[in-house]
Amino acid sequence: MTNASGRVRMTGAQRRQQLLDVGRALFAERGFEATSIEEIAARAKVSKPVVYEHFGGKEGLYAVVVDREMQRLLGNFTSALQGENPRELLEQAAFVLLDYIEDETDGFRILIRDSPVASTTGTFSSLISEIASQVEYILEGQFTSRGFETKLAGLYSQALVGMVALTGQWWLEVRKPKKQEVAAHLVNLAWNGLSHLESKPRLSATDRD
Repeated sequence: MTNASGRVRMTGAQRRQQLLDVGRALFAERGFEATSIEEIAARAKVSKPVVYEHFGGKEGLYAVVVDREMQRLLGNFTSALQGENPRELLEQAAFVLLDYIEDETDGFRILIRDSPVASTTGTFSSLISEIASQVEYILEGQFTSRGFETKLAGLYSQALVGMVALTGQWWLEVRKPKKQEVAAHLVNLAWNGLSHLESKPRLSATDRD
């Protein structure tokens, strides 16, 4: 359908997605506080009331953008953490985050910013906790098989995920060394500990590019 100016008119769903894409790019580029409704509307080539109609304001748009990124990353973890080998599970977890940073850089930039929305569900710390809860059940199984106290699985899952997440935040800017090397060193530290570090760690999975 076209309007009087000859432009193709978007459906409500298409317009909503366009605004989400525009908001995602601007929030990643400028942050929440520096991004205005006027700027969102201008980049989307709509009037400000259209943004309010779909999201109720900048806060509503931001909340949806953050929630989508959270669900995307958590879904990646859920689908990737497969198998029984604990070292390979560590490698999979490291790659999930590093792949996300590489492929969805804007999304990660949004997630690591402090959330200006009243809810705490969009903060980086809450993201780490969500992921750690998925890793915890894996550690519980490993602890049980080795005769360790399972109540400490939560502590270890927070430590492991926090290490990977904060390293990923650093790697977001420097992008050195290569992703595979970063993952290998993360697993080296997590698996071997400081007292048994390998001088030249290698990933056990050989099909990662």
